[in-house]
Amino acid sequence: MEHDLKALINKFDLAIKQEDFDTLMNYYTDDAILVVKPGMIARGKEEIKNAFIAIAKYFNNSIVPTQGEMLILEAGDTALVISQTLLHADKEELEYAMDRRATYVFKKNLHGEWLCAIDNSYGTELINH
Repeated sequence: MEHDLKALINKFDLAIKQEDFDTLMNYYTDDAILVVKPGMIARGKEEIKNAFIAIAKYFNNSIVPTQGEMLILEAGDTALVISQTLLHADKEELEYAMDRRATYVFKKNLHGEWLCAIDNSYGTELINH
């Protein structure tokens, strides 16, 4: 049986591909953070939404994220997701790798729904910057 978080992450990827950033924000906690790139963090839904708009523009509105291998470590209402995240885009010169080992932290809300609290598509690669 597929873990709920795998299905949710697929919804994230679809919303990013479709540039449906309002729907995407429904999947984040109010105080979530997004690692935009090493050294740059968006905090809260408004900054995260603006970051995704800028990211879409950077990738010429062609970004398609997908997930490869995924490991989910769950403890109560918190889960760490370690995932092979693959990004595809119609852009030739890219500063950062498109095949990443992402780390995500999810928390369950009062309704039992998973929400992303930390979105880090760079994973441990952040240490190298």
